[in-house]
Amino acid sequence: MSAPAFARHEATLAGLRRKGRLRALLPRQGVDFASNDYLGLADAPRLKAAISAAMERGVPVGAGGSRLLRGNHPEHEALEREAASFFGAGKALYFGSGYAANTALFSTLPQRGDLIVHDALIHASVHEGIAAGRAGAVAVRHNDVEAFDRAISDWRRAGGRGQPWIAVESLYSMDGDRAALGALAEIAERHEGFLVVDEAHATGVLGPGGRGLAAGRANVLTLHTCGKALGLSGALLGLPTVLADYLVNRARNFIYSTAPSPLVAAGVREALRMLADEPERRARLASLTELAGECLRSWLGMDASGSQILPVRIGDNARALRIAEHMREDGFDIRAIRPPTVPEGTARLRISITLNVDEGQISDMFERLAAVMARET
Repeated sequence: MSAPAFARHEATLAGLRRKGRLRALLPRQGVDFASNDYLGLADAPRLKAAISAAMERGVPVGAGGSRLLRGNHPEHEALEREAASFFGAGKALYFGSGYAANTALFSTLPQRGDLIVHDALIHASVHEGIAAGRAGAVAVRHNDVEAFDRAISDWRRAGGRGQPWIAVESLYSMDGDRAALGALAEIAERHEGFLVVDEAHATGVLGPGGRGLAAGRANVLTLHTCGKALGLSGALLGLPTVLADYLVNRARNFIYSTAPSPLVAAGVREALRMLADEPERRARLASLTELAGECLRSWLGMDASGSQILPVRIGDNARALRIAEHMREDGFDIRAIRPPTVPEGTARLRISITLNVDEGQISDMFERLAAVMARET
């Protein structure tokens, strides 16, 4: 095709470049302060051995079709049984990614006439599901519990007759703060609705045995991603059996997608066992997180989030990019997060603490970051 055929795309990319918002794929470079491999399982010998053992017993790499055709494998079903038991859900349903799971849930389960009330900082995949669905939706200010209650009450007074769905993250991916799940579950129950909790960044790290922060709540649906602390890929929805069956029959991106790898499902089963068998990983991560918070306060004068996700707000997109680039050049893999992933004017460095680093590397990184930030004003 001729060059003019791509003019619109080139213009868009040029606009992103001017605003400091152009994205590019970067290689891994330096010590890991960017990944979500919180427990260091992605390269764990025990997980590798479990994958090798699964291959030896004949578990295939690919599923060969959707779950409703020939793609349904015993490893998928075993994982779903074990995950439902582990997370205390009526049933679990395994998806190829957290994005796919959230999109399926919010485009399928809330019905026409229902209302989805979601936190303003909810994951992009929730927005995608809402846009593809038939329910109404309203965003409320981040972590404002009363705003959820008001939004549902206002909707009822205006004639809303369906069910309300409250959507939050238990641990927010870019701010590292927590939702008030107890109060939100009470609001959902009082309004005869559901609370949907995206546990992506809490699964494996927080809650009893790494089960997340929503474990054991009756009127709650949960999403547990497998590509962060569990070290693999995919996602597990925990929900009542009738809703899981409804998704199997109505969720288009479940019905028409090739099933996740049975070999990866076997690996996730082992990762869940590791959460139970190796609680020292969570304890070690908690210790490193505490040290990182102390370093953040000492070197940068900033308050810690209280979790393994530590945002360092910069504000200006270009400055955030420059600082991150200098840190990578100095051997610390840190990435800049810019709009639209975060709100305008809040570009930041997202510091992620994992078991892939040690105390000395954390201290050295913050000392160097303080120097770079002082220079890059």
